[in-house]
Amino acid sequence: MGLITGKDKQYYEGNDFGNYQFISLDDIINQFEVVYVGENKIIPKARRVDIAFHAQRALAELSFDTLKSFKSQQINVPPSLQMILPHDYVNYTKISSVDSAGIKNILYPTQHTSNPFQIQQDDDNEYVFNDPAFDLVKNGNFADGITNWSKGGPYKSSAWSGAEPSGGPDKIKDKIFVQTEELRFEHHWFEHAGSYGSRAYSVWQQVDVSNVDSIELEAFGTSASGSNVSNNIVDGNGLLRVGVVLVDPATGLNPDGTIGWPNVDPNLPDEPAKATSTNPIASAANNEISPNNDASYYNFNSSSGNNYLEWSSGENNVFKSNSYNVQGIDTVYVYVQSYIPFLPAANPSPFVVGTTTTAATFDDPSVNIIDQININSTSMSGNLLLANANGNSSTWDNYKSHIPSEININDYQDYENNIYWPNEGERYGLEPQHAQVNGSFYIDQRLGKIHFSSNMSGNVVILDYISDSLGTDAEMHVHKFAEEAMYRSIAYAIISTSSYAQALAPRFKKEKFAAVRQAKLRLSNIKLEEITQILRGKSKQIKH
Repeated sequence: MGLITGKDKQYYEGNDFGNYQFISLDDIINQFEVVYVGENKIIPKARRVDIAFHAQRALAELSFDTLKSFKSQQINVPPSLQMILPHDYVNYTKISSVDSAGIKNILYPTQHTSNPFQIQQDDDNEYVFNDPAFDLVKNGNFADGITNWSKGGPYKSSAWSGAEPSGGPDKIKDKIFVQTEELRFEHHWFEHAGSYGSRAYSVWQQVDVSNVDSIELEAFGTSASGSNVSNNIVDGNGLLRVGVVLVDPATGLNPDGTIGWPNVDPNLPDEPAKATSTNPIASAANNEISPNNDASYYNFNSSSGNNYLEWSSGENNVFKSNSYNVQGIDTVYVYVQSYIPFLPAANPSPFVVGTTTTAATFDDPSVNIIDQININSTSMSGNLLLANANGNSSTWDNYKSHIPSEININDYQDYENNIYWPNEGERYGLEPQHAQVNGSFYIDQRLGKIHFSSNMSGNVVILDYISDSLGTDAEMHVHKFAEEAMYRSIAYAIISTSSYAQALAPRFKKEKFAAVRQAKLRLSNIKLEEITQILRGKSKQIKH
């Protein structure tokens, strides 16, 4: 049966041009399993997972020095003179600048500079280590209003800076705003379908603790005083909580992308929290539970055992603190909850759903207040600090700020009209790496960036590189010239790691190397006509 079953029209109108020269890695694994593995065959048995592993290793090894590299990226060099290495980068084959005619001009790596980790030193040139840091929370005193703070999250709320919700059964005048450097939560009650309650709100901020081992959370809080009666509604004492969480309050997800807060669906409508006969602390309608009135969402353990600070008995500007171990953690969130339980005054305890009351707007709000939030480090990691925030050393900054040596006429005389063999005199001892004006580069493996010399700013640069060919499904294929090398490599790898066929290992090792050598010759793409054309040029008379 023929391998080509499609029509010419399908090929030429498709987008899979030239793919017949390749075979997929999956096909190689399947064919190896059929032909090489089984009873009365060289490999009596082998798990498919083992075959797949050795096939991937063989493909990676062949990609480094046998298979042709076709991966490349082109950029305009920015003023920073930096290019980020591709995500699947293993090594470069060539870096070139492109002139106005579209011709590549090879760039060469500089050998006489680098970009080391520059250690921060004090005035006495002593090393500087992390010292205890203070005020890790930005705008923790709310002097800049609501700057650096966020709200909403999976349980979306419309209260902020006095914006009144429009529509819905809970037309509430709730506000979250800063007044006299205090964060204020103003809550109103509402009635809907015989249930009474209020919205629960939150604010939060992301905090960088990458260089910190432990932190101290401090806050001043005021809990609204309860027992204010209006329109037959009594409000309980305000519930105000401040704590540290690993879950991103904007999404409800853990750092690894898994669900961190249950029962949080950002796709559900913005329903208010409502009290029930069994839970006067309101939960949301339609099974949408607000995390903003549930203490269990503070699921990051503190050193004291109580994961959050709470004001719930009408306290007035009371200071509280808590400590957390954050060693090995890069990011946490300081998370604030605010809620007021509202109940019918006629029957406040136990609460009875459906109690008749006047569904009038409660214009006199209950207010929870945060005066200040601080997070201070109590123990630093003790790591050395970088002298420059951008990660560049003064060595590299000095290099890229000057004309590179390969085109510095003060160091290497004039290049007359870009002719590198001068018309007058001799230039003995010229370094070949400096006999060009294309520019230079340095690859900083620590930062994963390519740094270019100053004359490259704004130029077009092409990076040709190799990968291990184990990225996408489209990349995981092998040229048919190297197909036999893949089979021999897989077979040798399986036999050499088995206990039943060690006597065959030397034979398969030789066959593997022979197949790889044959693949290299085939892929070298040497054409007799092209070699002949080059040799004809050798008979020219050399003139200067």
